[in-house]
Order: sequence, then C-alpha cells, then structure tokens
Amino acid sequence: MITEIVQFKLPKDMQRARVIELFEATVQRWQSNSDLIRKQYLYDPATHTGGGIYLWTSLDAAKAAHDSAWCDMAEEIYGDRPDFTYFETPLVVDNAAGSVLRNV
Repeated sequence: MITEIVQFKLPKDMQRARVIELFEATVQRWQSNSDLIRKQYLYDPATHTGGGIYLWTSLDAAKAAHDSAWCDMAEEIYGDRPDFTYFETPLVVDNAAGSVLRNV
C-alpha cells in the first residue's frame, strides 16, 4: 500500500463552504476508483491549504490517478498546482472498522 499526501494552496478569498463544495463534487470520482482504499480531504484555513491523504493499492495507481491532466484540472479549480509526497504503508489501524490492514 502507498500513502500519498497531496497539498495545494487555495485562494485567500476562498471560503470554507466553497472548499467543501468543491471537495464534495469529487466524491463520486474517488468512490469509483477501485485502486483507492481510502481518502481523507484536508483543509487548513490558517494557511489556505487544501489537499488529501490517499491510501492506494500501489504507487502506479496513485500516479495514474493524479496524472498531468488531473494536475491541470486541480490548478484550474484551486489556483495552484499540487505537490505530492509518497510513503510505503505497511500497516493501517482502522479503529472505526475494527481492523488492521497489513502489507508486510
């Protein structure tokens, strides 16, 4: 498994309600991606930063989902080109589901 952290700067005048509205518009896209295990949306009003934390089946899946066309779209919508960080993820503790995902 791969954890991908995506971050981008938001326009200083973009209100929280608009950020959430834009995020909500992407939910179906991510739900239909069979390589995505989990996604958390990120928003920090103090630094005007948005993004997401994704748990993927593989690095290839992460990079395929966030290709140059996706980066272009994100830049057009949010006003900034995203930055990406990747981590191998050997274990995930999911207290809500009462499970542990292992990739060891």
